[in-house]
This record gives sequence, structure tokens and C-alpha cells, in this order.
Amino acid sequence: MTPVLISDTAFAAEIAALINRVYSDAEKGIWLEGQSRTTEAEVAELIATGQIAVASSGDRVVGSVRVHEIEDGVGEFGMLVAAPEERGTGIGADLVSFAENWGRERGFREMQLELLVPQTWEHPVKEFLRGWYTRIGYRLVRKDSLEAAYPFLVPHLACPCDFLVFRKILDPNR
Repeated sequence: MTPVLISDTAFAAEIAALINRVYSDAEKGIWLEGQSRTTEAEVAELIATGQIAVASSGDRVVGSVRVHEIEDGVGEFGMLVAAPEERGTGIGADLVSFAENWGRERGFREMQLELLVPQTWEHPVKEFLRGWYTRIGYRLVRKDSLEAAYPFLVPHLACPCDFLVFRKILDPNR
């Protein structure tokens, strides 16, 4: 299963539903009840600007990732999801590899990701992701206050959170 950038916004509802389903479980306890990670309109806009890649199984989307440039020579991936029934099949690793290759093709030096974490307790999914990202070469470069970077999100939180910024140097020869 090879992830590909898509341009057909007809997939926006399916992708938004997958992202929201995964994030409702993966960020349980972080957000107030009833909060969603994204909307169909946001996903349609990201698709239209070439920022969404998907992994498919037959005619079903089983994973997605957002990729974009954040500064000169640095790309970022986020909204990384794999359908829960597909976990452990390598979709997440394939999507991260896609994101890194996407960055290399554009001559980026680094890829970045952000991980939202509670300040006062350890979230099991977030701790798993922190370990996984570290094992695949991402290094923590800073911890930022959510209030300073994304103040509009704070009223939707169920607990105080920080976000961790990870970066990986991309080997151009891979």
C-alpha cells in the first residue's frame, strides 16, 4: 500500500471522519467532550492545496497524513492517522516514510512534527507516540506552551497541555 497525495476533494468527508475517529480515541481526556480534530471543509481545503496523502485498501481510505512546508528547508507532517482496524500493519510507518520522501523531493533539510501532551499526567497514546517518533529518528527540539502558540485551542482543552516539537534531519541520499 503506497500512500499518495490526492487532489479529489470528494474524499474529504471520509478522511475527516477517519481523522476524527482516530483522534477521539488517541486524545481521550485531553479535549472537552464533543470536540473534533478537523472538519470536512478543512480537509477539503488541505486536499485542494496538495497537503493530504492517503493510504488506501481497495476503495477505502485506511490512513492519511498532512504534509506542508513550515519554513525554508523544513517540512512538517501532522494529522497522521491509521484506521484502528488496520493498526500494526505498517500504515503509520508508510505514511511517515511518504512524508519524509515528500520533504526530500523538495530539498528540505528537516521534517518536523508536533505532539500535544498533558502537563499533569502521562497519556498512554502520547507516550507511545513519543517513543515511536524517537525510535525512527525524531528528536525533541523544544517544548512550547499551547497558550502561546495556539491560544484559540485552549478553551477546548479538558486539561492544561504543552506541545512537543520534534525534528529529524533528512538524509538526501535515501
